[in-house]
Amino acid sequence: MEKKPYYITTAIAYTSRKPHIGNSYEIVLADALARFKRMQGYDVFFQTGTDEHGQKIEEYAAEAGISPKEYVDKVAGEIKGVCDCLNTTYDKFIRTTDEDHEKSVQKIFEKLYNQGDVYKSEYEGWYCVPCESFFTDSQLVDGKCPDCGREVRKEKEEAYFFKMSKYQKQLEEYIEQNPDFIYPESRKKEMINNFIKPGLQDLCISRSTFKWGIPFPNDPKHVIYVWVDALLNYITGLGYDTENNSEMYKKYWPADVHIIGKDILRFHTIYWPIMLMALGEPLPKQVFGHPWLLSGEDKMSKSRGNVIYADDLCDRFGVDAVRYYLLSEMPHAQDGSITYSTIIERFNSDLANTLGNLVNRTIAMNNKYFDGVIQSPDCSEDLDNELKEMALSVLPEVTKLLDTYRVSDALSKIFELAKRCNKYIDETMPWALAKDEDKKARLGTVLYNLLESIRFVAVLLKPFMPTTSDAIFSQINCNIDDLESLESFGKLVAGNKVGDATPLFNRLDMEKTLAEIEATLPEVKEEEEEKTIIGLKEIEFDDFAKVELRVAKVINCEPIKKAKKLLKLTLDDGTKEPRTVASGIAQWYKPEDLIGKSVVIVANLKPRTLCGVESKGMVLAGEITEDDIKVLFVDGMPAGTMLG
Repeated sequence: MEKKPYYITTAIAYTSRKPHIGNSYEIVLADALARFKRMQGYDVFFQTGTDEHGQKIEEYAAEAGISPKEYVDKVAGEIKGVCDCLNTTYDKFIRTTDEDHEKSVQKIFEKLYNQGDVYKSEYEGWYCVPCESFFTDSQLVDGKCPDCGREVRKEKEEAYFFKMSKYQKQLEEYIEQNPDFIYPESRKKEMINNFIKPGLQDLCISRSTFKWGIPFPNDPKHVIYVWVDALLNYITGLGYDTENNSEMYKKYWPADVHIIGKDILRFHTIYWPIMLMALGEPLPKQVFGHPWLLSGEDKMSKSRGNVIYADDLCDRFGVDAVRYYLLSEMPHAQDGSITYSTIIERFNSDLANTLGNLVNRTIAMNNKYFDGVIQSPDCSEDLDNELKEMALSVLPEVTKLLDTYRVSDALSKIFELAKRCNKYIDETMPWALAKDEDKKARLGTVLYNLLESIRFVAVLLKPFMPTTSDAIFSQINCNIDDLESLESFGKLVAGNKVGDATPLFNRLDMEKTLAEIEATLPEVKEEEEEKTIIGLKEIEFDDFAKVELRVAKVINCEPIKKAKKLLKLTLDDGTKEPRTVASGIAQWYKPEDLIGKSVVIVANLKPRTLCGVESKGMVLAGEITEDDIKVLFVDGMPAGTMLG
């Protein structure tokens, strides 16, 4: 029987910089889904790759003193290395500088131009270089890029445009008729209400102010807009051709799912579907917009000094531990968080204790009491049924959860079975049974049930932690690892001998490990923390009225590790809970100089995390000279006094 095809993709990574761990979540997520689909019997094609054109690349290459191609070759190699480091099983790694991709993109736009969907005009708008995106006045947020918050610049140039507006109604009808096309539901509402309903404008699809891109067909002064070029990888990677498609394309398109970050949903659920409509091609079945993985509570950036790289984590904790953390820690629809301390906590509690300890002591007991020989389960009791029923229930639950990309919840179900096994050990007390010769048959049954349940866990972990799964199978000396074997309890063959009990994960000392990590981190160059002198630009009274100035008493103060300029102040601001503020005054004040003092704070600033400390406000200080900062003390005024 021929396998049913299944095509899954990630967004292709932009070759501006080596990807951090937040970028790496997506490839591990897609890999786990692809592995599970293969286990279900699908003929899976899993594609990832790199997006390599655009003005930003051209500028970075110029700064580095090398050609854009040399620059992207280096970064693309780093990105591919991270994918390989994380043990991902992609079938194709596409690069948008691949010759066949570039030729296909040119043919596509020649077709769109010839059929009247593309025209030449002049564009004037706000351009964000880091995002490689244009925005209208109404789309800007506080005059800045709505996606990344950076400065934008006014650009005016001749450009080619794609008739997005022509296909608006068709897109709306498609989304209405295919309610799961944009997933989850919250993302769909965002796209409809914020972008589609207000009306689609024609899309600028070429640039003429730089050269690093695919030349527009028959007009080499223009290069194709990087985002448009990148989106087409999903079909060019399969061999799409405007005249004669490859057998690969016919087999795998339309994609079953595009796995992408929530920040690029607009491109994948509006621009991309409309391009396919214009080409007369089927639309992908689903676009899943996953949340972000944050460092603490902030997006990762080198300027914040909070970037964590996947290969560094794999070297320290092991590949499967990193995969487990990424997949288990990310909520379904909300942003996840990663810190070194939480990685260590989950490593110890889930991997070393729950899973590792279960496997290790079960194998050790079977070796100790039966010379490693797996016994026949001939002495069952009612207590066993609960464990068996739970084991049999996990695969259907995991399958259902993965169908809706609830990977964290699926892993939780698997570890619930491991926890139930540990409880079963406490309930049956094999060490006590071993003391009574008449209880040997019961002891053998208990250990058989544990080993079979561990086999269930190992099968279920294969998509998520493949190396760990293999290690468990090696220790229980079993190769029955298909999903069909989980339809009944008792596939483990009695009479076989288990292997040696080898720890899967050794517990980590939190303090020691954090110290080792800290010793390897580069010195953090903090962002400018506080502006101490307000410029003379006039503001309206209403603007000033928005600022809440409040007296606060310093009840504790301490330095912040890895931050030479910052002090962490714990303040009594007259409310019920103490307030924490990070202030860049360590060069001028020692903690003991501040404790007990009353200061003025800006109390209604949006919190932000600085070097791992959530700062909820700003301490007012004045710049006397370039090398002399004075905090404004108001001793004698009660904590909580409002100023203004």
